[in-house]
Amino acid sequence: MKFSSSWILISLTALLASPAHAVEPEKSKTESNSDGEFSLDFRYRYEHVDRDGFAKDAHASTLRTRLAYRSSTHSNFGFLIEFDDVRSIGNDLYNSTRNGNTDRPVVADPEGTVVNQALIQFSGIEDTIFYAGRRRIGFDNHRFIGDVGWRQNDQTYDSFSLINSSLPDTEIEYAYIDRVNRIFGPDSGVPAADFRSDSHVLNVKHQWSKNWDVAAYAYLLDIEDAPLLSSKTLGIRFRGSLAINDRISTRYTMEYARQDNYGDNPNNYSADYILLEAALTAKGITGTLGYEVLGSHSVQAFQTPLATLHAFQGWADKFVVTPAAGIEDFYVSVATAFRGAKVSLIYHRFNPEAGGPVYGSEWDLMIKKILTQRYSIVLKAAFYDAGSFATDTRKLWIMFTARLVN
Repeated sequence: MKFSSSWILISLTALLASPAHAVEPEKSKTESNSDGEFSLDFRYRYEHVDRDGFAKDAHASTLRTRLAYRSSTHSNFGFLIEFDDVRSIGNDLYNSTRNGNTDRPVVADPEGTVVNQALIQFSGIEDTIFYAGRRRIGFDNHRFIGDVGWRQNDQTYDSFSLINSSLPDTEIEYAYIDRVNRIFGPDSGVPAADFRSDSHVLNVKHQWSKNWDVAAYAYLLDIEDAPLLSSKTLGIRFRGSLAINDRISTRYTMEYARQDNYGDNPNNYSADYILLEAALTAKGITGTLGYEVLGSHSVQAFQTPLATLHAFQGWADKFVVTPAAGIEDFYVSVATAFRGAKVSLIYHRFNPEAGGPVYGSEWDLMIKKILTQRYSIVLKAAFYDAGSFATDTRKLWIMFTARLVN
């Protein structure tokens, strides 16, 4: 059954017109607060991009303002409404994908004001919460379904969804997605601001023991506006940890998925996904080794169009679409705390999964400092050294966040 965007908006309007003592926000998946809550925050970011092939660099100075209200509860119903406004501060010296500055590299933070989230919540069935409306959705580490929270405009979903925790140590989340509201909106253009969808996504997570959990998932994506992105992905993910003593601990992640064509995708293909990751923490320093593969097929490679793509395969964003030959990402990272700041250094080496010349390599660096309970600052950089894929790219970010009301 199609779940229409107009039905979502009609339902929300009806709720807003009802008595004001509506829903309480959730403390957890099945527990709510008794009072409504306003929030207001600002996120300023400067992003510099120096990319070979462009005579001019990109200088993006943008401010995102977010205002939200989560209601209190009444008769197990509640609502959340959240507005985002993104503005360029100073001159538009970057290609936002909408401002026409194609002589500079892309920084995908177009200006605009959007209803970022608008949803109704119902919690009248024990251990279950239902949502209808526009919502951020993220499963596991956002590798397949995410909200792209790094960009100034989130990726959200017009959807019907539920979260159930009635089975012991188990959480089941299902969503029917009618529309994907992408980071390139709200104005129409290329890339598309949104995708019409007839998709079903299911994630089941079980806490196997104190130190191990497992997640099984099925993501049936039918992207009507981009049929080549339609796919069926079935997978399983294991995570574990082990404390050797008070100062040394380890962490492991193993994941496998199989992807096939689905919906109106004209290609007949199958491709594999593999993730192996191990981390060791000793004396406040964490070292991580990882190997991630998105496989290839003769007609199409493994794709993750709804992922929070910036978080994977390097912050320079050279592989947001998987190359036809697939990709192998070998990475190593070191993270620690220094004078109250979190510091991370990551190295990636990218190879085609099907074999061939090295794609390239990348160094990433991030320093994050929480100044107070309401203010934080992030310094971040990415340096991609091209081999056989794309071009040399250097990116720098300075981001300041202020949460003024919560």
